[in-house]
Amino acid sequence: MATEVKDVPDHRRYVITVDDEEAGYAEYILTDTMITFTHTEVDRAFEGKGVGGTLIRAALDDARSRGLSVLPMCPFVKGWIERHPEYATVVYR
Repeated sequence: MATEVKDVPDHRRYVITVDDEEAGYAEYILTDTMITFTHTEVDRAFEGKGVGGTLIRAALDDARSRGLSVLPMCPFVKGWIERHPEYATVVYR
Protein backbone atom coordinates (compact mmCIF):
# COMPACT_ATOMS: atom_id res chain seq x y z
CA MET A 1 0.00 0.00 0.00
CA ALA A 2 1.78 3.15 -1.22
CA THR A 3 0.59 6.29 0.57
CA GLU A 4 1.30 9.95 -0.05
CA VAL A 5 0.17 12.94 2.00
CA LYS A 6 0.28 16.43 0.58
CA ASP A 7 -0.94 19.84 1.56
CA VAL A 8 -3.44 21.36 -0.87
CA PRO A 9 -3.55 25.00 0.29
CA ASP A 10 -6.13 26.06 -2.30
CA HIS A 11 -8.60 23.65 -0.68
CA ARG A 12 -7.28 24.14 2.87
CA ARG A 13 -6.70 20.47 3.45
CA TYR A 14 -4.12 17.75 3.63
CA VAL A 15 -4.99 14.90 1.29
CA ILE A 16 -3.84 11.30 1.54
CA THR A 17 -3.73 9.01 -1.45
CA VAL A 18 -3.34 5.25 -1.34
CA ASP A 19 -2.05 3.66 -4.53
CA ASP A 20 -2.90 6.94 -6.34
CA GLU A 21 -6.52 6.92 -5.08
CA GLU A 22 -7.71 9.69 -2.76
CA ALA A 23 -8.40 8.00 0.56
CA GLY A 24 -9.07 10.92 2.90
CA TYR A 25 -8.38 14.46 3.98
CA ALA A 26 -7.93 16.73 6.97
CA GLU A 27 -9.38 20.23 6.62
CA TYR A 28 -7.78 23.19 8.32
CA ILE A 29 -7.79 26.93 8.89
CA LEU A 30 -4.35 28.51 8.68
CA THR A 31 -2.98 31.72 10.18
CA ASP A 32 0.60 32.96 10.35
CA THR A 33 1.28 31.08 13.58
CA MET A 34 -1.41 28.41 13.93
CA ILE A 35 -3.19 25.66 12.06
CA THR A 36 -6.64 24.63 13.28
CA PHE A 37 -7.77 21.18 12.17
CA THR A 38 -11.54 21.28 11.77
CA HIS A 39 -12.55 18.03 10.10
CA THR A 40 -11.00 14.74 9.05
CA GLU A 41 -12.55 12.18 6.79
CA VAL A 42 -11.36 8.78 5.55
CA ASP A 43 -13.17 6.95 2.76
CA ARG A 44 -14.95 3.86 4.10
CA ALA A 45 -12.91 1.62 1.82
CA PHE A 46 -9.78 2.65 3.75
CA GLU A 47 -11.13 2.68 7.32
CA GLY A 48 -9.29 0.52 9.82
CA LYS A 49 -6.08 0.44 7.77
CA GLY A 50 -4.18 3.22 9.53
CA VAL A 51 -4.84 5.75 6.79
CA GLY A 52 -6.23 8.38 9.17
CA GLY A 53 -3.24 8.07 11.49
CA THR A 54 -0.80 8.32 8.61
CA LEU A 55 -2.59 11.43 7.39
CA ILE A 56 -2.59 13.16 10.76
CA ARG A 57 1.02 12.24 11.57
CA ALA A 58 2.18 13.77 8.26
CA ALA A 59 0.06 16.90 8.74
CA LEU A 60 1.36 17.41 12.28
CA ASP A 61 4.95 16.81 11.20
CA ASP A 62 4.49 19.45 8.51
CA ALA A 63 2.98 21.90 11.01
CA ARG A 64 5.88 21.29 13.39
CA SER A 65 8.47 21.82 10.65
CA ARG A 66 6.79 25.13 9.77
CA GLY A 67 6.79 26.28 13.40
CA LEU A 68 2.99 26.30 13.64
CA SER A 69 0.97 25.66 16.78
CA VAL A 70 -1.87 23.18 16.33
CA LEU A 71 -5.44 23.67 17.52
CA PRO A 72 -7.17 20.27 17.19
CA MET A 73 -10.88 21.12 16.93
CA CYS A 74 -11.53 17.90 15.00
CA PRO A 75 -12.27 15.03 17.43
CA PHE A 76 -10.22 12.59 15.36
CA VAL A 77 -7.11 14.81 15.44
CA LYS A 78 -7.57 15.54 19.14
CA GLY A 79 -7.92 11.84 19.98
CA TRP A 80 -4.93 10.92 17.84
CA ILE A 81 -2.73 13.47 19.62
CA GLU A 82 -3.91 12.16 23.01
CA ARG A 83 -2.78 8.66 21.98
CA HIS A 84 0.57 10.00 20.70
CA PRO A 85 1.90 12.27 23.46
CA GLU A 86 5.07 12.99 21.49
CA TYR A 87 2.91 15.45 19.52
CA ALA A 88 1.56 17.27 22.58
CA THR A 89 4.29 19.91 22.23
CA VAL A 90 2.76 21.23 18.99
CA VAL A 91 -0.69 21.80 20.53
CA TYR A 92 -1.68 25.40 21.19
CA ARG A 93 -2.03 26.12 24.90
